[in-house]
Amino acid sequence: MESTIAAISTNNVGIGAINIIRVSGPEAINIVSKIFSNNKILTASTHTIHYGYIKEKEKIIDEVLVNLMRAPKSYTMEDVVEINCHGGFTTTNKILELLLVNGAELAEPGEFTKRAFLNGRINLLEAESVSDMLEAKTEAQSNMALSGLTGKTSMLIKALREKMVGLLANIEVNIDYPEYLDELQVTKESITPVLESIKRELENIIIESKNGQIIKNGIKIAIIGRPNVGKSSLLNTLLEEEKAIVTDISGTTRDIVEGSINYKSILLTFIDTAGIRETDDIVEKIGVEKSKKVMQEADITVLVLNNNESLTEEEKTLINIVDKQEGLIFINKIDLQKKIEELNVTTKVIKGSSIKNQGIEELKNNILEKFQIKDLSNKDLTYLSNTRQISLAKKALQSIDNVIQENKANVPVDMLAIDIKMAWEDLGKIIGEYYESELVDNIFERFCLGK
Repeated sequence: MESTIAAISTNNVGIGAINIIRVSGPEAINIVSKIFSNNKILTASTHTIHYGYIKEKEKIIDEVLVNLMRAPKSYTMEDVVEINCHGGFTTTNKILELLLVNGAELAEPGEFTKRAFLNGRINLLEAESVSDMLEAKTEAQSNMALSGLTGKTSMLIKALREKMVGLLANIEVNIDYPEYLDELQVTKESITPVLESIKRELENIIIESKNGQIIKNGIKIAIIGRPNVGKSSLLNTLLEEEKAIVTDISGTTRDIVEGSINYKSILLTFIDTAGIRETDDIVEKIGVEKSKKVMQEADITVLVLNNNESLTEEEKTLINIVDKQEGLIFINKIDLQKKIEELNVTTKVIKGSSIKNQGIEELKNNILEKFQIKDLSNKDLTYLSNTRQISLAKKALQSIDNVIQENKANVPVDMLAIDIKMAWEDLGKIIGEYYESELVDNIFERFCLGK
Protein backbone atom coordinates (compact mmCIF):
# COMPACT_ATOMS: atom_id res chain seq x y z
CA MET A 1 0.00 0.00 0.00
CA GLU A 2 2.67 2.49 -1.03
CA SER A 3 0.29 4.38 -3.31
CA THR A 4 -1.71 7.41 -2.27
CA ILE A 5 -5.40 7.21 -3.12
CA ALA A 6 -8.11 9.84 -3.56
CA ALA A 7 -11.87 9.83 -4.08
CA ILE A 8 -15.00 11.88 -3.51
CA SER A 9 -16.48 10.63 -0.23
CA THR A 10 -19.81 12.45 -0.37
CA ASN A 11 -22.69 11.89 -2.76
CA ASN A 12 -21.74 13.86 -5.86
CA VAL A 13 -24.82 13.05 -7.94
CA GLY A 14 -26.54 16.38 -7.33
CA ILE A 15 -25.76 19.81 -5.95
CA GLY A 16 -25.12 20.06 -2.22
CA ALA A 17 -23.67 22.60 0.19
CA ILE A 18 -20.43 20.71 0.86
CA ASN A 19 -18.53 17.86 -0.76
CA ILE A 20 -15.54 16.03 0.71
CA ILE A 21 -12.61 14.66 -1.25
CA ARG A 22 -10.57 12.21 0.81
CA VAL A 23 -6.86 11.50 0.24
CA SER A 24 -4.94 8.72 2.03
CA GLY A 25 -1.40 7.43 1.81
CA PRO A 26 2.26 8.33 2.38
CA GLU A 27 2.17 11.28 -0.05
CA ALA A 28 -1.29 12.58 0.88
CA ILE A 29 -0.06 15.77 2.57
CA ASN A 30 2.54 16.55 -0.10
CA ILE A 31 0.07 16.04 -2.95
CA VAL A 32 -2.56 18.28 -1.37
CA SER A 33 0.06 20.96 -0.61
CA LYS A 34 0.78 21.24 -4.36
CA ILE A 35 -2.73 22.55 -5.04
CA PHE A 36 -3.56 24.20 -1.67
CA SER A 37 -2.63 27.81 -1.01
CA ASN A 38 -1.96 27.27 2.72
CA ASN A 39 1.38 25.47 2.99
CA LYS A 40 1.14 25.27 6.77
CA ILE A 41 -0.30 21.79 6.36
CA LEU A 42 3.20 20.48 5.60
CA THR A 43 4.28 21.07 9.20
CA ALA A 44 0.95 21.36 11.01
CA SER A 45 -0.08 19.07 13.86
CA THR A 46 -2.50 16.23 13.34
CA HIS A 47 -6.25 16.79 13.60
CA THR A 48 -6.15 20.42 12.57
CA ILE A 49 -8.28 22.38 10.09
CA HIS A 50 -6.80 24.82 7.60
CA TYR A 51 -8.43 27.54 5.49
CA GLY A 52 -7.31 28.42 1.98
CA TYR A 53 -7.86 28.02 -1.75
CA ILE A 54 -7.47 25.13 -4.18
CA LYS A 55 -5.52 26.47 -7.13
CA GLU A 56 -4.53 25.27 -10.59
CA LYS A 57 -1.29 27.19 -11.07
CA GLU A 58 -2.50 30.75 -10.38
CA LYS A 59 -6.19 30.13 -11.02
CA ILE A 60 -8.41 29.77 -7.95
CA ILE A 61 -10.72 26.75 -8.21
CA ASP A 62 -12.50 26.94 -4.85
CA GLU A 63 -12.39 28.27 -1.30
CA VAL A 64 -12.00 25.27 1.03
CA LEU A 65 -11.32 23.91 4.50
CA VAL A 66 -8.74 21.13 4.73
CA ASN A 67 -8.75 18.57 7.57
CA LEU A 68 -5.33 17.08 8.36
CA MET A 69 -4.98 13.71 10.14
CA ARG A 70 -1.50 12.27 10.45
CA ALA A 71 -0.75 8.54 10.73
CA PRO A 72 -1.59 6.51 12.69
CA LYS A 73 -4.43 8.60 14.12
CA SER A 74 -6.72 8.39 11.11
CA TYR A 75 -9.39 6.11 9.64
CA THR A 76 -6.86 4.26 7.47
CA MET A 77 -3.95 4.64 9.93
CA GLU A 78 -2.17 6.48 7.10
CA ASP A 79 -1.77 10.22 6.52
CA VAL A 80 -5.27 11.39 5.56
CA VAL A 81 -6.34 14.76 4.18
CA GLU A 82 -9.97 15.68 3.62
CA ILE A 83 -10.78 18.66 1.42
CA ASN A 84 -14.14 20.27 2.23
CA CYS A 85 -15.19 22.15 -0.88
CA HIS A 86 -18.40 23.66 -2.19
CA GLY A 87 -20.79 21.03 -3.48
CA GLY A 88 -20.91 21.81 -7.16
CA PHE A 89 -20.39 18.82 -9.45
CA THR A 90 -17.85 20.60 -11.68
CA THR A 91 -15.81 22.05 -8.82
CA THR A 92 -15.60 18.79 -6.88
CA ASN A 93 -14.49 16.78 -9.89
CA LYS A 94 -11.95 19.44 -10.87
CA ILE A 95 -10.30 19.19 -7.43
CA LEU A 96 -10.21 15.39 -7.71
CA GLU A 97 -8.67 15.73 -11.17
CA LEU A 98 -5.93 18.01 -9.80
CA LEU A 99 -5.11 15.49 -7.08
CA LEU A 100 -4.78 12.72 -9.66
CA VAL A 101 -2.61 14.88 -11.91
CA ASN A 102 -0.30 15.56 -8.97
CA GLY A 103 0.34 11.93 -8.08
CA ALA A 104 -2.70 10.43 -6.37
CA GLU A 105 -4.47 7.33 -7.71
CA LEU A 106 -8.25 7.03 -7.93
CA ALA A 107 -9.43 4.84 -5.04
CA GLU A 108 -11.30 1.65 -5.76
CA PRO A 109 -14.71 1.07 -4.12
CA GLY A 110 -14.16 0.41 -0.41
CA GLU A 111 -10.41 0.96 -0.59
CA PHE A 112 -10.26 3.37 2.36
CA THR A 113 -12.03 0.84 4.60
CA LYS A 114 -9.93 -1.97 3.14
CA ARG A 115 -6.80 -0.10 4.19
CA ALA A 116 -8.27 0.43 7.65
CA PHE A 117 -8.68 -3.36 7.90
CA LEU A 118 -5.28 -4.28 6.46
CA ASN A 119 -3.56 -1.74 8.72
CA GLY A 120 -5.23 -3.25 11.78
CA ARG A 121 -7.54 -0.41 12.76
CA ILE A 122 -10.71 -2.49 12.36
CA ASN A 123 -11.37 -6.20 11.94
CA LEU A 124 -13.28 -7.82 9.08
CA LEU A 125 -16.59 -7.98 10.94
CA GLU A 126 -16.33 -4.28 11.79
CA ALA A 127 -15.46 -3.49 8.17
CA GLU A 128 -18.58 -5.29 6.94
CA SER A 129 -20.57 -3.32 9.50
CA VAL A 130 -19.36 -0.09 7.88
CA SER A 131 -21.01 -1.20 4.64
CA ASP A 132 -24.16 -2.21 6.52
CA MET A 133 -24.29 1.20 8.21
CA LEU A 134 -24.14 2.98 4.85
CA GLU A 135 -26.95 0.81 3.45
CA ALA A 136 -29.20 0.90 6.55
CA LYS A 137 -32.82 1.83 5.79
CA THR A 138 -34.30 1.19 9.24
CA GLU A 139 -33.30 2.09 12.79
CA ALA A 140 -32.82 -1.61 13.63
CA GLN A 141 -30.47 -2.05 10.65
CA SER A 142 -28.50 0.99 11.80
CA ASN A 143 -28.33 -0.22 15.42
CA MET A 144 -27.21 -3.70 14.39
CA ALA A 145 -24.50 -2.27 12.13
CA LEU A 146 -23.42 0.01 14.98
CA SER A 147 -23.02 -3.01 17.29
CA GLY A 148 -20.68 -4.54 14.73
CA LEU A 149 -18.88 -1.27 14.07
CA THR A 150 -18.21 -0.54 17.74
CA GLY A 151 -16.85 -4.03 18.32
CA LYS A 152 -19.66 -5.45 20.49
CA THR A 153 -20.25 -8.36 18.12
CA SER A 154 -16.51 -8.94 17.73
CA MET A 155 -16.17 -9.20 21.51
CA LEU A 156 -18.56 -12.19 21.50
CA ILE A 157 -16.38 -13.98 18.96
CA LYS A 158 -13.13 -13.06 20.69
CA ALA A 159 -14.42 -14.32 24.06
CA LEU A 160 -15.24 -17.71 22.52
CA ARG A 161 -11.83 -17.90 20.86
CA GLU A 162 -10.15 -17.16 24.20
CA LYS A 163 -11.98 -20.10 25.78
CA MET A 164 -10.73 -22.31 22.95
CA VAL A 165 -7.18 -21.06 23.43
CA GLY A 166 -7.45 -22.06 27.09
CA LEU A 167 -8.51 -25.56 26.08
CA LEU A 168 -5.71 -25.84 23.56
CA ALA A 169 -3.16 -24.70 26.18
CA ASN A 170 -4.33 -27.41 28.61
CA ILE A 171 -4.12 -30.05 25.91
CA GLU A 172 -0.64 -28.93 24.90
CA VAL A 173 0.49 -29.44 28.51
CA ASN A 174 -0.63 -33.06 28.35
CA ILE A 175 1.06 -33.62 24.98
CA ASP A 176 4.35 -32.01 26.08
CA TYR A 177 4.38 -33.65 29.52
CA PRO A 178 2.82 -37.11 29.02
CA GLU A 179 4.52 -38.45 32.18
CA TYR A 180 1.89 -36.65 34.25
CA LEU A 181 -0.85 -39.29 33.83
CA ASP A 182 -3.07 -37.84 36.55
CA GLU A 183 -3.06 -34.49 34.77
CA LEU A 184 -4.36 -36.15 31.57
CA GLN A 185 -7.44 -37.52 33.33
CA VAL A 186 -8.16 -34.21 35.04
CA THR A 187 -7.91 -32.39 31.69
CA LYS A 188 -10.33 -34.68 29.89
CA GLU A 189 -12.87 -34.29 32.66
CA SER A 190 -12.40 -30.56 33.00
CA ILE A 191 -12.77 -29.70 29.31
CA THR A 192 -16.29 -31.19 29.08
CA PRO A 193 -18.14 -28.29 30.77
CA VAL A 194 -16.05 -25.77 28.83
CA LEU A 195 -16.91 -27.47 25.53
CA GLU A 196 -20.60 -27.58 26.46
CA SER A 197 -20.48 -23.88 27.36
CA ILE A 198 -18.88 -22.99 24.01
CA LYS A 199 -21.45 -25.09 22.18
CA ARG A 200 -24.38 -23.34 23.91
CA GLU A 201 -22.95 -19.91 23.15
CA LEU A 202 -22.39 -20.76 19.49
CA GLU A 203 -25.90 -22.20 19.17
CA ASN A 204 -27.33 -19.05 20.71
CA ILE A 205 -25.33 -16.81 18.35
CA ILE A 206 -26.58 -18.79 15.32
CA ILE A 207 -30.22 -18.74 16.49
CA GLU A 208 -30.09 -15.01 17.21
CA SER A 209 -28.44 -14.38 13.86
CA LYS A 210 -31.62 -15.44 12.08
CA ASN A 211 -33.04 -12.19 13.46
CA GLY A 212 -29.91 -10.45 12.22
CA GLN A 213 -30.49 -11.59 8.65
CA ILE A 214 -34.13 -10.52 8.80
CA ILE A 215 -33.16 -7.11 10.16
CA LYS A 216 -30.50 -6.68 7.48
CA ASN A 217 -32.38 -8.05 4.47
CA GLY A 218 -35.97 -7.43 5.52
CA ILE A 219 -38.89 -9.72 4.70
CA LYS A 220 -40.07 -10.26 1.13
CA ILE A 221 -43.83 -10.86 0.93
CA ALA A 222 -45.57 -12.14 -2.22
CA ILE A 223 -49.20 -11.02 -2.59
CA ILE A 224 -50.97 -13.61 -4.73
CA GLY A 225 -54.51 -14.50 -5.76
CA ARG A 226 -56.70 -14.71 -8.79
CA PRO A 227 -57.48 -11.53 -10.77
CA ASN A 228 -59.67 -8.79 -9.30
CA VAL A 229 -59.64 -9.89 -5.64
CA GLY A 230 -57.98 -6.64 -4.57
CA LYS A 231 -54.25 -7.46 -4.55
CA SER A 232 -53.20 -4.13 -6.03
CA SER A 233 -55.51 -2.22 -3.69
CA LEU A 234 -53.99 -4.10 -0.76
CA LEU A 235 -50.46 -3.22 -1.95
CA ASN A 236 -51.38 0.46 -2.23
CA THR A 237 -52.93 0.47 1.24
CA LEU A 238 -49.92 -1.28 2.78
CA LEU A 239 -47.52 1.18 1.16
CA GLU A 240 -49.81 4.19 1.71
CA GLU A 241 -49.27 5.28 -1.88
CA GLU A 242 -50.75 4.62 -5.32
CA LYS A 243 -48.02 2.21 -6.45
CA ALA A 244 -50.14 -0.19 -8.50
CA ILE A 245 -52.85 0.55 -11.05
CA VAL A 246 -56.30 -0.43 -9.75
CA THR A 247 -59.28 -1.07 -12.07
CA ASP A 248 -62.33 -3.33 -12.19
CA ILE A 249 -60.89 -5.05 -15.26
CA SER A 250 -59.53 -8.54 -14.57
CA GLY A 251 -55.85 -9.03 -15.40
CA THR A 252 -54.87 -5.34 -15.07
CA THR A 253 -51.65 -6.31 -13.29
CA ARG A 254 -49.51 -8.04 -15.90
CA ASP A 255 -46.08 -7.63 -14.29
CA ILE A 256 -44.50 -7.52 -10.85
CA VAL A 257 -45.06 -4.34 -8.81
CA GLU A 258 -43.29 -3.95 -5.48
CA GLY A 259 -42.66 -1.46 -2.71
CA SER A 260 -41.21 -1.37 0.80
CA ILE A 261 -42.17 0.05 4.18
CA ASN A 262 -40.36 0.32 7.50
CA TYR A 263 -42.64 -1.42 10.00
CA LYS A 264 -41.51 -1.70 13.62
CA SER A 265 -37.87 -1.37 12.48
CA ILE A 266 -38.20 -4.20 9.92
CA LEU A 267 -38.10 -3.56 6.17
CA LEU A 268 -41.17 -5.21 4.62
CA THR A 269 -41.09 -5.54 0.83
CA PHE A 270 -44.51 -6.33 -0.68
CA ILE A 271 -44.71 -7.74 -4.19
CA ASP A 272 -47.99 -7.48 -6.09
CA THR A 273 -48.22 -10.23 -8.67
CA ALA A 274 -50.37 -10.89 -11.72
CA GLY A 275 -53.60 -12.73 -10.96
CA ILE A 276 -53.11 -16.49 -11.11
CA ARG A 277 -55.59 -18.18 -13.46
CA GLU A 278 -55.71 -20.20 -16.66
CA THR A 279 -55.56 -17.82 -19.61
CA ASP A 280 -54.96 -17.81 -23.36
CA ASP A 281 -53.59 -14.26 -23.30
CA ILE A 282 -49.85 -14.60 -24.01
CA VAL A 283 -48.84 -11.50 -22.01
CA GLU A 284 -51.03 -12.42 -19.03
CA LYS A 285 -49.68 -15.98 -19.14
CA ILE A 286 -46.12 -14.62 -18.77
CA GLY A 287 -47.31 -12.61 -15.77
CA VAL A 288 -48.84 -15.70 -14.18
CA GLU A 289 -45.56 -17.60 -14.55
CA LYS A 290 -43.71 -14.69 -12.93
CA SER A 291 -46.20 -14.79 -10.05
CA LYS A 292 -45.47 -18.45 -9.42
CA LYS A 293 -41.74 -17.73 -9.46
CA VAL A 294 -42.17 -14.88 -6.94
CA MET A 295 -44.05 -17.28 -4.65
CA GLN A 296 -41.03 -19.59 -4.60
CA GLU A 297 -38.52 -16.80 -3.96
CA ALA A 298 -40.50 -14.82 -1.34
CA ASP A 299 -40.00 -15.30 2.39
CA ILE A 300 -43.75 -15.56 2.93
CA THR A 301 -46.87 -15.61 0.75
CA VAL A 302 -50.12 -13.75 1.42
CA LEU A 303 -53.07 -15.21 -0.50
CA VAL A 304 -55.83 -12.68 -1.11
CA LEU A 305 -59.42 -13.97 -1.43
CA ASN A 306 -62.64 -12.10 -2.19
CA ASN A 307 -65.24 -12.23 0.59
CA ASN A 308 -67.93 -11.39 -2.00
CA GLU A 309 -67.32 -14.42 -4.27
CA SER A 310 -67.33 -18.20 -4.00
CA LEU A 311 -64.02 -20.01 -4.20
CA THR A 312 -62.82 -21.24 -7.59
CA GLU A 313 -60.97 -24.52 -8.09
CA GLU A 314 -57.77 -22.53 -8.74
CA GLU A 315 -58.19 -20.74 -5.41
CA LYS A 316 -58.73 -24.02 -3.57
CA THR A 317 -55.42 -25.22 -5.00
CA LEU A 318 -53.70 -21.99 -3.90
CA ILE A 319 -55.21 -22.31 -0.40
CA ASN A 320 -53.67 -25.77 -0.03
CA ILE A 321 -50.28 -24.51 -1.21
CA VAL A 322 -50.26 -21.51 1.13
CA ASP A 323 -51.52 -23.64 4.04
CA LYS A 324 -48.62 -26.09 3.57
CA GLN A 325 -46.12 -23.22 3.25
CA GLU A 326 -47.47 -21.67 6.47
CA GLY A 327 -48.24 -18.43 4.69
CA LEU A 328 -51.11 -16.06 5.44
CA ILE A 329 -54.60 -15.70 3.98
CA PHE A 330 -56.24 -12.28 3.71
CA ILE A 331 -59.98 -12.31 3.00
CA ASN A 332 -60.59 -8.95 1.37
CA LYS A 333 -63.79 -6.90 0.84
CA ILE A 334 -65.46 -7.85 4.13
CA ASP A 335 -67.51 -4.66 3.72
CA LEU A 336 -69.40 -6.51 0.97
CA GLN A 337 -71.89 -9.37 1.30
CA LYS A 338 -70.25 -12.66 2.30
CA LYS A 339 -70.34 -15.36 -0.37
CA ILE A 340 -67.04 -17.13 0.35
CA GLU A 341 -67.10 -20.54 2.02
CA GLU A 342 -65.57 -21.17 5.45
CA LEU A 343 -61.91 -22.20 5.16
CA ASN A 344 -60.58 -25.38 6.74
CA VAL A 345 -56.92 -24.37 7.19
CA THR A 346 -54.30 -24.31 9.93
CA THR A 347 -52.62 -21.11 8.76
CA LYS A 348 -53.72 -17.69 9.99
CA VAL A 349 -56.73 -16.13 8.24
CA ILE A 350 -57.14 -12.36 8.46
CA LYS A 351 -60.31 -10.57 7.39
CA GLY A 352 -60.33 -6.99 6.25
CA SER A 353 -60.87 -4.43 3.54
CA SER A 354 -58.03 -2.84 1.63
CA ILE A 355 -60.30 0.03 0.58
CA LYS A 356 -61.43 0.80 4.15
CA ASN A 357 -58.04 0.05 5.73
CA GLN A 358 -59.43 -2.79 7.86
CA GLY A 359 -57.22 -5.69 8.95
CA ILE A 360 -54.05 -4.05 7.61
CA GLU A 361 -52.27 -3.70 10.96
CA GLU A 362 -53.26 -7.25 11.88
CA LEU A 363 -51.79 -8.50 8.61
CA LYS A 364 -48.46 -6.70 9.17
CA ASN A 365 -48.25 -7.90 12.78
CA ASN A 366 -48.89 -11.49 11.72
CA ILE A 367 -46.08 -11.28 9.17
CA LEU A 368 -43.65 -10.35 11.96
CA GLU A 369 -45.06 -13.07 14.23
CA LYS A 370 -44.40 -15.67 11.52
CA PHE A 371 -40.72 -14.79 11.80
CA GLN A 372 -40.88 -14.50 15.61
CA ILE A 373 -39.93 -10.84 15.39
CA LYS A 374 -41.28 -8.61 18.14
CA ASP A 375 -40.42 -5.14 19.35
CA LEU A 376 -36.75 -4.47 18.63
CA SER A 377 -36.54 -0.98 20.07
CA ASN A 378 -35.03 -2.09 23.39
CA LYS A 379 -33.11 -5.16 22.20
CA ASP A 380 -29.34 -5.45 22.10
CA LEU A 381 -28.86 -6.14 18.39
CA THR A 382 -25.54 -7.95 18.71
CA TYR A 383 -25.92 -10.37 15.80
CA LEU A 384 -23.97 -11.88 12.97
CA SER A 385 -25.81 -10.63 9.92
CA ASN A 386 -24.51 -12.15 6.71
CA THR A 387 -24.19 -15.59 5.18
CA ARG A 388 -20.38 -15.63 5.35
CA GLN A 389 -20.31 -14.96 9.08
CA ILE A 390 -23.13 -17.37 9.94
CA SER A 391 -21.74 -20.23 7.82
CA LEU A 392 -18.38 -19.91 9.62
CA ALA A 393 -20.13 -19.96 13.01
CA LYS A 394 -21.98 -23.12 11.95
CA LYS A 395 -18.69 -24.74 10.90
CA ALA A 396 -17.18 -23.87 14.26
CA LEU A 397 -20.21 -25.36 16.03
CA GLN A 398 -19.86 -28.59 14.05
CA SER A 399 -16.18 -28.84 15.04
CA ILE A 400 -17.00 -28.31 18.72
CA ASP A 401 -19.77 -30.90 18.53
CA ASN A 402 -17.23 -33.33 17.04
CA VAL A 403 -14.87 -32.67 19.96
CA ILE A 404 -17.63 -33.35 22.48
CA GLN A 405 -18.44 -36.70 20.86
CA GLU A 406 -14.75 -37.63 20.55
CA ASN A 407 -14.15 -36.72 24.20
CA LYS A 408 -17.01 -39.02 25.27
CA ALA A 409 -15.43 -41.79 23.18
CA ASN A 410 -12.09 -41.32 24.99
CA VAL A 411 -10.26 -40.14 21.88
CA PRO A 412 -6.68 -39.05 22.78
CA VAL A 413 -6.41 -35.39 23.71
CA ASP A 414 -4.01 -34.58 20.89
CA MET A 415 -6.74 -35.59 18.44
CA LEU A 416 -9.26 -33.34 20.21
CA ALA A 417 -6.96 -30.40 19.64
CA ILE A 418 -7.39 -30.69 15.84
CA ASP A 419 -11.13 -29.94 15.85
CA ILE A 420 -10.82 -27.28 18.55
CA LYS A 421 -8.21 -25.49 16.46
CA MET A 422 -10.43 -25.73 13.37
CA ALA A 423 -13.27 -24.07 15.32
CA TRP A 424 -10.87 -21.41 16.62
CA GLU A 425 -9.68 -20.67 13.07
CA ASP A 426 -13.23 -20.50 11.64
CA LEU A 427 -14.23 -17.97 14.28
CA GLY A 428 -11.03 -16.09 13.46
CA LYS A 429 -12.15 -15.86 9.83
CA ILE A 430 -15.32 -14.04 10.94
CA ILE A 431 -13.30 -11.16 12.38
CA GLY A 432 -10.44 -11.43 9.90
CA GLU A 433 -7.76 -13.02 12.08
CA TYR A 434 -7.50 -15.50 9.19
CA TYR A 435 -8.45 -14.47 5.68
CA GLU A 436 -7.77 -15.02 1.99
CA SER A 437 -6.92 -12.00 -0.15
CA GLU A 438 -9.57 -12.96 -2.73
CA LEU A 439 -12.26 -12.95 -0.02
CA VAL A 440 -11.15 -9.54 1.23
CA ASP A 441 -11.21 -8.10 -2.31
CA ASN A 442 -14.73 -9.49 -2.83
CA ILE A 443 -16.01 -7.95 0.41
CA PHE A 444 -14.65 -4.45 -0.18
CA GLU A 445 -15.51 -4.16 -3.87
CA ARG A 446 -19.19 -4.03 -2.82
CA PHE A 447 -18.57 -0.75 -0.94
CA CYS A 448 -19.38 2.62 -2.46
CA LEU A 449 -16.60 4.72 -3.94
CA GLY A 450 -14.84 6.95 -1.42
CA LYS A 451 -15.50 4.81 1.66
